[in-house]
Amino acid sequence: MKTTRQKNKEMELVMSDAHHDFQKGLNARAFFKIGNQAIGEDLVQDTFMKTWKYLVAGGKIQMMKAFLYHILNNLIIDEYRKKKAASLDTLIESGFEPGVDDTEQVFNLHDGRALVLLIPLLPEKYRDILHMHYVRDLNLTEMSLLTGSSKNSVAVQIHRGVKKLRLIYEKI
Repeated sequence: MKTTRQKNKEMELVMSDAHHDFQKGLNARAFFKIGNQAIGEDLVQDTFMKTWKYLVAGGKIQMMKAFLYHILNNLIIDEYRKKKAASLDTLIESGFEPGVDDTEQVFNLHDGRALVLLIPLLPEKYRDILHMHYVRDLNLTEMSLLTGSSKNSVAVQIHRGVKKLRLIYEKI
């Protein structure tokens, strides 16, 4: 009978050989599937850790390469599932209001009063939305109730209105 020390030594040799033989191919596959070198390397390390735990728990592996690739593929699938993007509607329902990054830059870089004076030069739908948002200081929910449009539609109109306002400002 083998002692625990001998079994551990054998497992170390098996894992060392497996790491030497398959690590490069596993990294290439993970990078190909994930598209991020660091995350791919982490997944490969997790693959070897899970394999080690399986061996320590007394598991038997018939074909090391197939076993390692099976574990890696499952970890890649888990990584894909983690990255599920929430839809805009779901985010809005949970209280998120999409912000318009350009607006703060435009109004911070230039005198806000001068830009507010240019709002009447915009088409009516953008003029009303920008006036509500920047002069009356209404949020997306309030503006959507007043206009009868969705929050998403209001946010898009704000964004487009600011772009048009920027074009007018640049012409002046």
